[in-house]
Amino acid sequence: MQNSTASALTTDPYGTYARLREAGPVHRITGPDGRPAWLVTRYDDVRRALADPRLSLDKRNATPGNYAGFSLPPALDANLLNMDPPDHTRIRRLVAKAFTPGRVDKLRAPVRRIADELLDAVEADGRTDLLASYAGPLPITVICDLLGVPQEQRPDFRSWTDALITPDPAQPHLMKEAIGNMMRFLTGLIASKRATPGDDLLSDLIAVRDGDEGDGADGADGADGADRLSEDELTSLAFLILFAGYENTVHLIANSVLALLDHPALTDSLRANPAGLAAAVEEFMRWDGPVALAIRRFPLENVEIGGVTVPAGETVLLSLASANRDPHHFSEPDRLDLNRDRSGHLALGHGIHHCLGAPLARMETETALAALLERFPGLALDGAREDVARRPSIRAHGLISLPVRW
Repeated sequence: MQNSTASALTTDPYGTYARLREAGPVHRITGPDGRPAWLVTRYDDVRRALADPRLSLDKRNATPGNYAGFSLPPALDANLLNMDPPDHTRIRRLVAKAFTPGRVDKLRAPVRRIADELLDAVEADGRTDLLASYAGPLPITVICDLLGVPQEQRPDFRSWTDALITPDPAQPHLMKEAIGNMMRFLTGLIASKRATPGDDLLSDLIAVRDGDEGDGADGADGADGADRLSEDELTSLAFLILFAGYENTVHLIANSVLALLDHPALTDSLRANPAGLAAAVEEFMRWDGPVALAIRRFPLENVEIGGVTVPAGETVLLSLASANRDPHHFSEPDRLDLNRDRSGHLALGHGIHHCLGAPLARMETETALAALLERFPGLALDGAREDVARRPSIRAHGLISLPVRW
């Protein structure tokens, strides 16, 4: 496959993936960075590969010169998206209990309050860019509250994230500026929390890093040092929680709202029966999820995927979007159907690298949709459907804006 494949995956992802699945399970493509990669498209192969310990996330296992990717400083790069066990296991354990379904459910009322306040701010206008005024600010506010970021210190995480995920080739300095801004902010925030701890996740992680005895983020005694964090790991973990806690959820909320606007009968049904929203969110994730490609992987040895031998060290891209539309696993996969068996969808990954914040993303999306449906029964697109543009990314599957009226 040539560069045209990567281009087609941004303009017509589902149609392109359908053609690729039909042609074969694994394809050699040229990515947006000009480097070669192996693209896996069929459900069974993607699911197996997501849980295959021979496929490493550690960039040091890439063949030299074969992978470009992000260039992050060590203080941001020592995160779970670049780690294999045992380091991945150790760090994930430290933060996992903050995102259990039980703890997340306790956040439901605060999230609903945030959603209502955001809608209060735009209700009188009769129209808004829902991405800028609602789908974006909601997850940023929630994750900042969880980490304990003071209100007056909350910078524009959305602009930094956009600069990192969809960098402008004509303005490479914007990515460097975003990385620098992230570094300076997180370093200052950690110093502040270290001096004056609060009742928040970041303060708990700092206590683990500094070796305070007693319960840390995972409820384990940190005195034996088994679950300590290095300073780079601490900063990188805070970066990942902020970064991923925003990105996946903002796309999931916006994509779900667009799905509702495209299916008025479904919208009416959910407005009459809001108890069905939890199931609806699962189908929205399968049908048009926020992440098209899982984080890249590098085989530790020659690995056979779908009958194709992928050499050690080469880049492997696992398409979650394609797997979730595979007709061999989901009947009529291009149809949005709340009554289907959607169990096993891969929208937020699978295996040990399954999205850590998945329960939070689900709850935020369900709450955001419930508040929106209750508040604005006349919600509609404010403009032509063809004018709703996607972000130019083969990895993040999200919108640039979502103009609506009521």
